[in-house]
Amino acid sequence: MKNLKKQLGQFPDEKRKEYFNTLPNYLNGRFQNILTTPPLLEGESMTKVLFHTLCKVENTSPKTALPFVVTDLKNLQPEENVLIWFGHSSYFIQLDGKKFLIDPVFSGNASPMPGSIKAFQGADYYKPEHMPEIDFLLISHDHWDHLDYKTVQDLKDKVGKVICGLGTGQHFEYWGWSFDKIIEKNWWESIDIAEGFRITLTPARHFSGRLLNRNISLWTSFVLKTPTKKLFLGGDSGYGNHFTEIGDQYGPFDLAIMENGQYNEKWPYIHTLPDQLITEIKELKAKNFIPVHNSKFKLAQHAWYEPLELASKHAEESNISITLPMIGEKVDLDQLGTINWKKWWEEYM
Repeated sequence: MKNLKKQLGQFPDEKRKEYFNTLPNYLNGRFQNILTTPPLLEGESMTKVLFHTLCKVENTSPKTALPFVVTDLKNLQPEENVLIWFGHSSYFIQLDGKKFLIDPVFSGNASPMPGSIKAFQGADYYKPEHMPEIDFLLISHDHWDHLDYKTVQDLKDKVGKVICGLGTGQHFEYWGWSFDKIIEKNWWESIDIAEGFRITLTPARHFSGRLLNRNISLWTSFVLKTPTKKLFLGGDSGYGNHFTEIGDQYGPFDLAIMENGQYNEKWPYIHTLPDQLITEIKELKAKNFIPVHNSKFKLAQHAWYEPLELASKHAEESNISITLPMIGEKVDLDQLGTINWKKWWEEYM
């Protein structure tokens, strides 16, 4: 019980809340989405949704272990510009000499209750000990499948700076991280992190909370600009007009890493539905994209492979470049759009 209390993190302190109250996207002690964002479709109830989860749906989890590639992250060549996906929304980027780690969840679980939302077999090879020194740890929001207490604590001595939305830094301070390591920002605020490198926090249409305390911290996406590339790091988001605004202000992007999975027609505002994904890519003005938020945890009632199957199909129909690595497989960021990626999931359907 004591460990669970620790994992829950902490409410923003009075100094933070005093500042939050001056912001246009904070009201009555809670951060707000740009658009009205009900958690469920009109006419639905949590009771109905919970009942629906009891209905048997085929193939929500793989029948066999998923494939993965073992990449030695500690011995990459300094000049390599690569992205390595670890399943769900966890990935590593080495770009123009800097190392970034986004939303790492390496404990094998996406819940505070051990064993309740376990990683698929084969999707949980990578652990904190496989990570090299990390210049910047980026956290999109504080949900359990994006901010994992055990993982970040194991990484503490390897991380230079944490970059996150307002309020999320309070969790890190509560967990013993140095105040000097934490950079918290609001949407549309930028940080110049090194010569030629800038990170901007941009909106997402989602929510935050670790159990019952919703929206006391900010959920976000990121624009990462480096000397040679511009990437959109999507976080979790339903469809909204923010994609057009981000594309107009910061696009075009060489690559967008997009939430694609754990969706449901009963909660269409907080996660992207498959037929909305290509619209988002076009509005962002992204030349290429990687679909993530899939292939590691069962958090919705769709076949585990459906997000990849539909993203691939819709990209082909729209003549948009898509990147489809296996877990652990190197994506060469200097060769985007030149590789005909294998539909690896088809052998495991």
